[in-house]
Amino acid sequence: MNTAATDAVDRLSRFRSAVLEWAAGNSGEHEARARALAADGQIRLVVLVEGVSDQVAVETLADRRGVDLAEQGIAVVPLGGATSMGRFLDIVGPPGLGIELAGLCDVGEEHHFRRGLERVGLGKQLTRSGLERLGFFVCDVDLEDELIRCLDVDTVQRVIEEQGDLRSLRTLQRQPAQRDRTVDQHLRRFMGSIGGRKARYARGLVTAIGENPAPRPLESLVEHMQSRAIRRDDER
Repeated sequence: MNTAATDAVDRLSRFRSAVLEWAAGNSGEHEARARALAADGQIRLVVLVEGVSDQVAVETLADRRGVDLAEQGIAVVPLGGATSMGRFLDIVGPPGLGIELAGLCDVGEEHHFRRGLERVGLGKQLTRSGLERLGFFVCDVDLEDELIRCLDVDTVQRVIEEQGDLRSLRTLQRQPAQRDRTVDQHLRRFMGSIGGRKARYARGLVTAIGENPAPRPLESLVEHMQSRAIRRDDER
């Protein structure tokens, strides 16, 4: 990685860190740092996602689709839960830094995203198609469910085996509460049973998709990010 690329990666990391600290209530130097990094126009798009596992999935697919996030100034920022959407919109959206936005959420949290975007003036009575025109896409039920349905269960179990967790999955499947559930339900329960597991598997599952289409919300988001990058290149 050359010096310019290293600097771009570092800038994105510092911006994300500053925004997360600012959103957590630690303004002061963190707010000043975020504003300074945004002021030079190098941060061009902020992608708001619910959690770290979503961030990993988006970044992994973007890399596989040839979208250089650092070079394009695209920061994927995890909210730590959809209820924080309003706070982050106040920071990076029109009331704050005024950076272009996109995002990904679960269907159960769609109302938080819709209400927040409408509140900051990015739409009125937004429908699902209206959200998508803004660059916001909705997973049904959540991203893990989308990924498991996109891949066949054998592939998902192979990814689990490669991570050395197949025995843990089998233990879960033998539990009385799991016996009447489907394998898909076992896999979803397994992904969320230990903190950090969703994020660890997000990369493996997206990688397993290969060149095949990813789940529509994820693929559409990355296509949106790519289109913004192409548009900016054309404007240069």
